Amino acid sequence: MNKFNLSHGRGLYAVTPDEPDTGRMLAKVSRVLAARPCLLQYRNKPAATALRREQAERLLTLCRDAGVPLIVNDDLALALDLGADGVHLGRDDGDAVAARRALDAQGPGRILGVSCYDEWPRAVAGAAAGADYVAFGAMFASPTKPSAVRAPLALLGRARRELKVTVAAIGGITQANAGEVFAAGADLVAVVSDIFDAPDPGARAEAYRMLSGR
Repeated sequence: MNKFNLSHGRGLYAVTPDEPDTGRMLAKVSRVLAARPCLLQYRNKPAATALRREQAERLLTLCRDAGVPLIVNDDLALALDLGADGVHLGRDDGDAVAARRALDAQGPGRILGVSCYDEWPRAVAGAAAGADYVAFGAMFASPTKPSAVRAPLALLGRARRELKVTVAAIGGITQANAGEVFAAGADLVAVVSDIFDAPDPGARAEAYRMLSGR
């Protein structure tokens, strides 16, 4: 069990949008953090290296103050350099076993997450490599990744039954369908647009916390 008790976590996994304006991002994230999501992931695919580092550093400060773990998307080197709380790896983002080793070298409690898409073997391999959570999706049509392959809800329940890791779901999740995703077996719902495009991101994040029963 890691220091953030992720294995007992159930609720919102907030994921930042592709936002070039650091001030705007920080303002929205601050409101979301007040609702105490289980995790915050920094994700900004188009950002240049310098902007990614600046944003990640400032988000880490906010997350430390809020007591919420910061996960860096797709960039193990940045996560390690900043001393972030973990990294999330997709299909082309490096070896999970090597990432687990590198995270553990920084001390106990670092979080490793892996994207599994609709592929059960990836979830099995991720769990065997030491991932703290496996993420399936897209569960529904997603405005963030319109062409993403859809993953069946049944994968969430299977992972919950057979793998001793936290189960995350991502892709097209909204306040309207999140209850269905939790009921299917997800511990965490990873959400971008439905939170950060909401008129009040903090209130929307709080609504997810209530849906999860936390």
